[in-house]
Amino acid sequence: MNWKDLFPQFEPELIELIEKEAVQRSFNAGDVIMRTGQYIKSTALVLEGRIKIYRENQDGGEFLMYYLGPGQACAVSMICVIQSTTSEIMAVAEEATEVLMIPVQLMDDLMNKYKSWYQFVIQTYRSRFDELLSVVDNIAFRNMDERLEFYLKRYAGKTGKKSISLSHQQIADDLNSSREVISRLLKKMEQRNLVRLHRNMIELLDEKQ
Repeated sequence: MNWKDLFPQFEPELIELIEKEAVQRSFNAGDVIMRTGQYIKSTALVLEGRIKIYRENQDGGEFLMYYLGPGQACAVSMICVIQSTTSEIMAVAEEATEVLMIPVQLMDDLMNKYKSWYQFVIQTYRSRFDELLSVVDNIAFRNMDERLEFYLKRYAGKTGKKSISLSHQQIADDLNSSREVISRLLKKMEQRNLVRLHRNMIELLDEKQ
């Protein structure tokens, strides 16, 4: 797929400028794209793959914020670029990922000159804010079993796949829990015919099954 098809709202002049100034970069699964405390020199448009955005505490614990897929951008990195502040999040490629890196010096011009870019940035802020609200509601008002089910459905929705290739430890890290708790809850979900557990893979079943 041509990258332009992912951003049909961009006017021809904006696409021409991005093609001229942006740099396409490739990341392997596990590569760190952005670190906490790092000054951001560019913002990324995701072309292929998936990026995990999370907060990390001093002990190395993780708090999952959201995932980014093709056609999306990270609102936090945009804010850091515009305000010239350091990142307060981590961004890691979950799989082989392609991005377009747009230099920081272009951001003011893009916001002022191109209505489609301005609207894209506002929509990005709104989408990520809505996702974070869902995460906060999930943490504040749900038990761990409900949080796990929400997490799996959210992950499947982002990837478009019912098969989830995550270890129990990875899920525990994202939910700030323990592997033992997650394994026990997954087993209960299997007994309720919500999932089918395989080696190194979780299959999300239709609720009617």
